[in-house]
Parts: sequence; structure tokens; C-alpha cells
Amino acid sequence: MKKVFAKGLKEFILGVLAGVSISIGCIAFLSSGNKIVGSLFFVIGLFMILNFNFNLFTGKVCYALDNKPSYLGVLALTWIGNFAGTLLTSLLIKGTRLTSVIDANQVLVETKLNDNLLSIFLLAIMCNILIYLAVYGYKNFDNIIAKTLALIFGVSVFVLCGFEHCVADMFYFFIAGAWSWKMIGYLLMITLGNCVGGLLIPAITKLIKFLDNKSKDEENK
Repeated sequence: MKKVFAKGLKEFILGVLAGVSISIGCIAFLSSGNKIVGSLFFVIGLFMILNFNFNLFTGKVCYALDNKPSYLGVLALTWIGNFAGTLLTSLLIKGTRLTSVIDANQVLVETKLNDNLLSIFLLAIMCNILIYLAVYGYKNFDNIIAKTLALIFGVSVFVLCGFEHCVADMFYFFIAGAWSWKMIGYLLMITLGNCVGGLLIPAITKLIKFLDNKSKDEENK
């Protein structure tokens, strides 16, 4: 039990640190005053996470098909940790002079909460397709330029396009003080969309591999 508790606590803490990292990226985006510049500086969040091996829900969900059912527990602890990390960072920022960040965030949050759930869901799917590409490319490409471009384009494009990222949205909602059942419903819908988007390419890849193997088996008969 002690080993299980220690492992769970570790996953949670790594989730909190990832939530803080994404929050820093959000602050950079809101502070920039320019959407293109802000989307580029937002990349710092995922850069920190990948280099320090923090637990980000939108990244870890992409590998759900490669793990045992117990991995769902890791995902749950990661999501809760991300939630706590973004909440903590928002509370800290509210105690500073960065009121311009809060003001800039209000319009963004109003736009999100005035959208419909289908739109939010689809935007979340597209977000995590790009997150998968960013994480996969950074971890697997050997060429340093390719690794860097995968990270920069994968992250900055989803921010620039306005796609929905559940952990970033946690911070945006918290800093705006947008606590409501509607906010929770939107956050859960965004999380669901991120799950679908993150698993889309891995599922298609596994399906193609399965069909290739079946085709080879037929040829060998």
C-alpha cells in the first residue's frame, strides 16, 4: 500500500508541476499583446514538461492504447494534478501586479463560454491531434531541427487557431474567476475532446499495422 501511495503521490506532484508549466505558457501568451508572438512563447510550457518529464494529461492520454487499464488511474491523477497546478498558479498571479493578464483573459474566457458544446468538443479534438504530433516528434525525431519544429509548430498552431486545451483552459477559467457548473461542463467536454484527438492518430496507426499484418498473413498462406 505504501508503494502504491508513493507512486500515486509522485504522479500527482508531476501533474501539479505540469499544470504550473502550462500556466506559465498561458501567462506568456496573455502578456504578449500579440497573438502570433504569444502563441510562440506559449511553447515554454510544453518545453518544460518534456524536458523535466512532468505529467501533462493531454500528452499522457495519447499513450493510453499502449498501456494496461491501470493507466487510467495515472491519467486521473494527472488530470487532478494539472487542475491543482493551474489553480495554484492562478491564485499566486492574483496576488501580483500582473492585473493586465487578468484583464486580457476576460474576453478570451467569455468567447469560450459563449461557444456551443459541439464546437468546443471539435476544437478540443483538433488541439490534441497537434499535441500528439508535438510530443511524438520531440521524443522520436533524431534531428534536433525536426524535434524543435515539431514542438514549436505543434503547440503554437493550436494556440494561434484557438483550439481548446483542457489544462490551459483550467488556468484561463481560474484566473477569470469563472466558477460555475457551466464552466465544469465545458471543461469536461474539452477533456473528452482532447482524449479523442490524442488517441486518433495512435488508433489509426494501430489499425493500419493490424491490416498490414493480416495482408501479409494472407499472402503467406
